[in-house]
Amino acid sequence: MNKEIYLIRGNNQETYVQFKNRIVELVSRLNKEYNPDAIKFTITEKAPPGLSIIPFSKKKVSVISIYKSNADKMDFIQKVDGFCGGYRVTEALPVAYIKNWSDGEPTPGACLLTLFSQKKSIDYQTFLNRWHNGHTPLSLRIHPLWNYVRNVVNEKLYANSEWFDGIVEEQVREESNLLNPFKFFGNPLIIIPRMITVYFDTKSFIDYDSMETYLASEYLIKTQ
Repeated sequence: MNKEIYLIRGNNQETYVQFKNRIVELVSRLNKEYNPDAIKFTITEKAPPGLSIIPFSKKKVSVISIYKSNADKMDFIQKVDGFCGGYRVTEALPVAYIKNWSDGEPTPGACLLTLFSQKKSIDYQTFLNRWHNGHTPLSLRIHPLWNYVRNVVNEKLYANSEWFDGIVEEQVREESNLLNPFKFFGNPLIIIPRMITVYFDTKSFIDYDSMETYLASEYLIKTQ
């Protein structure tokens, strides 16, 4: 089964509510016209905290994930306001929640959405190895994650797409588990060493200056 991701950015003139409304309309259209096997979206619903140890972007963005049995393109999406990328990806779920809520309802908790590219000074295989075999188990060991969606970007679906090598959604059961540093990294005795470890591990394989991180919410619209 193919998994595709479409990246839509909000603009400064629209509110978070307006941005969400048009993403909901877009996802509804995609679901109705193309009838994929599954479809969901992750979106910035509100401004991140003004003070945070995580460098949240204050911009609006949505990642639409589509699972389908064919590779047919949905060309109209290029004309959507804020479109900046369509990608074919390989998904992995190192840890996965058990869904017990209805389609269309927000996934409980909060999501740390990260868009990134590989560090320029390393080769691609080193990038993948450090990401998959080093950083992923480190994140699962340190952070209270109950769902981890790791997307390796394989190709652009459209030539005008921005490029990212990875798109990751890390989810926690409660928003405070992400925003409270002592819940996200650990108690006062271990928080500083853990923060330093995560920082340097991230910089070992990611082009850190171009990395984008967002406080987001997930909506599963149609599940398999």
